[in-house]
Amino acid sequence: MKFEQYYLDCLSHASYLVGDETSGVAAVVDPRRDVAEYVADAEAAGLRIAYVIETHFHADFLSGHLELAAATGAEIVFGAAATPEFPARLVADGDRLALGEVVLEFRATPGHTPESTSIVVWEHADDPEPWGVLTGDTLFIGDVGRPDLLASIGVTADELGSLLYDSLRDKLLTLPDATRVWPAHGAGSACGKNLSTATMSTIGEQRRENYALQPMSRDRFVELVTEGQPAAPEYFVHDAVLNRRTRELLDEAAPPAMTFEQVREAQARGVVVLDVRDAAAFAAGHLEGSVNVGVEGRFAEYAGEVVDPDHEIIVVADPDPAAEAKIRLGRIGFDRVVGALHDVEQVLVSHPEAARHSSRLTVTDLADRMADTPRLQVVDVRNPGETALGGIEGAVNVPLAALRRRVGDLDLGQPIVVHCAGGYRSSVAASWLRSAGASDVSDLLGGYDAWAARRQPA
Repeated sequence: MKFEQYYLDCLSHASYLVGDETSGVAAVVDPRRDVAEYVADAEAAGLRIAYVIETHFHADFLSGHLELAAATGAEIVFGAAATPEFPARLVADGDRLALGEVVLEFRATPGHTPESTSIVVWEHADDPEPWGVLTGDTLFIGDVGRPDLLASIGVTADELGSLLYDSLRDKLLTLPDATRVWPAHGAGSACGKNLSTATMSTIGEQRRENYALQPMSRDRFVELVTEGQPAAPEYFVHDAVLNRRTRELLDEAAPPAMTFEQVREAQARGVVVLDVRDAAAFAAGHLEGSVNVGVEGRFAEYAGEVVDPDHEIIVVADPDPAAEAKIRLGRIGFDRVVGALHDVEQVLVSHPEAARHSSRLTVTDLADRMADTPRLQVVDVRNPGETALGGIEGAVNVPLAALRRRVGDLDLGQPIVVHCAGGYRSSVAASWLRSAGASDVSDLLGGYDAWAARRQPA
């Protein structure tokens, strides 16, 4: 058996290549949209990708089933409860798909979504125990898939949570303890609240260590797995819907270069200018009205929290990072990148009237401002699980994913200081608030981590 995990740190996303080296037949599970790596690895191993399998309709990224089917002719496979608007094989609970000696067994595991399916991998059809299980977003390492993401489109968290309770206990915990567990996400994903940095475990380890798998009532389980979840980015609904539909394939061409004049004209008609340099470079000088989301971090996810999928976007970066940013935006279905502005430092030297600088405060600066600025608004953009560990006294918690929706809670005419855990998200939030009309916005260098470290008693 050929088995390969592909882990994408920026989306905490795992996908898989499973192949039978005897027959030369392979399947890819939960692929991202840029599919060349799967195709190249399969060819190098002498495998033909015959199937592309989705464990469910993903919400946190736009999946690559259409791209991979177009590139290889592979058949698309979903669980029987799925309703794709494109040709696909629907597999029922208990169905098996033979790649050769390697066999994939499908188990319906609804809960994270109604159509969620887990895939038990048998190295040989007659083995006494399975080799592993691909659990999608049903079971993570240290957590389980949140059941509340579909509440906005007609399925309640209580209904899905009850289904998840049964799926875990009746379909996954019945597997032998030695069965390897391969989930679709790891730490950092908004699809759960307690995901481990580990990318593989076993059923036995999870039975012992996963808080959601301990003995408890159905009601207690639902309560436990729905409380304290991170705010879901608004693009999740967009991606969950789009993953059901026929759509355009990913365009991997680099965005065309634009002049300063072209960018300013586009800004005037509502095009978003997304500066993907790091926060320090952005603070030192940036184009008026631009939003900062550094491409070196969880770029696509955070960009998706402050930009709409239907917005046209101009990327501010040199050619290589601009091309990377376009691909990473495409992974979450943001396909309207219309151009790029290169050499922004030189552009700003030539057009100082359009240059702006950002205010970034140290912990000492913030303490001073809190003491002498009565109407100062300290805005904490961390998620609930983070704020439960501590916060700055008097701060209002507006998770980054909820900022655009809750901006009315803030007085944009009064001073604002934004902070997160370490300083990345706060630069995103502060830059967006400035673009929305806030007159005096700073962010906290080092975030709450720096505040907590400096404010500890000696």
